[in-house]
Amino acid sequence: MDLFVPGVVYLDIVFTGLREMPRPGTEVWATGMGSCPGGVANLAVAAARLGLRTGLGTAIATDAYGDFCASILCTQENVDLTYSRRIEGHSPVTVSLSYDRDRSMITHDHPPPLNADGLVNGLPAARAASVSLTKDPLPWVREARAAGTLVFADVGWDASAAWPAEALDMLSDCYAFLPNSVEAMSYTRASSPEEAARRLAGLVPVVVVTCGSDGAIAIDSATGELVRVPAVPVEALDPTGAGDVFMAGFILGTLSGWPLEQRLAFANLIASLSVQHFGGSLSAPGWGDIADWWRTARASAVLAARYQFLDDVIPDGERRSVRRAGATIARLSDAHAHD
Repeated sequence: MDLFVPGVVYLDIVFTGLREMPRPGTEVWATGMGSCPGGVANLAVAAARLGLRTGLGTAIATDAYGDFCASILCTQENVDLTYSRRIEGHSPVTVSLSYDRDRSMITHDHPPPLNADGLVNGLPAARAASVSLTKDPLPWVREARAAGTLVFADVGWDASAAWPAEALDMLSDCYAFLPNSVEAMSYTRASSPEEAARRLAGLVPVVVVTCGSDGAIAIDSATGELVRVPAVPVEALDPTGAGDVFMAGFILGTLSGWPLEQRLAFANLIASLSVQHFGGSLSAPGWGDIADWWRTARASAVLAARYQFLDDVIPDGERRSVRRAGATIARLSDAHAHD
């Protein structure tokens, strides 16, 4: 496969169009609702919509929520679950309340049944893999690197605010590290995203620091090349999953052999397209969405110059029609679009 994504899949339920957040003892009505596989499924779905042969290594419960997630991933998103397992129990669930261009979330989950190497059901042969750095070593990361797999890493928020440098030890087995600016500056004690990127460049071949509406910075440690690409200006509604979409775009560009600047520009673009819509995997754009944007954006001289390479990479034929998903709701027998 092109990309292997291990981790936890959640059932995401997203409520939108709220006039206000609910106060104790009150009820509010949402004008929109969607549900979809979330967690690491955000990255897997985003990559699959770009045409990457993507597999998940996860444990999916045998309850109705798990049936729904497995069905969506296999039949609608073409994600390979060969290296996943179905287990007894209750699916992890996140409820997201989207209000005033921000969100609040409630999550319930259980630890996944990991093997000794930190996976659920073994390590497949893959051109690339993703990992979220942890303080505990994950043996599969070193095994993947030894097998020639490019490992792309991100890191979660440190609720303790300690930001220990030891959490970055796993980067020695990774090809690229893609933290956001707050994470990068916190771990390196740097005063700017660029300073953080330069300090991280000694730990991993490629460093990418995402800066939200300010775009992204990348450094190729081997050549010393530093690239800055601004974000695509859009009206942002929901940032959920934007980092996963960014990583999917950067992985695609890397596996396709694109120059660093093009990889960064493409990842910025599709992350920007995703925040115009609600939900994590729901909002990930496909080639059809990218082609639609490009037909309009090329009228801008600045965007036309930066994204001229899209003429060569947007595929013709069937994959071009792939677009982001409509909001879905679960039924025991099937799933259907819901506006």
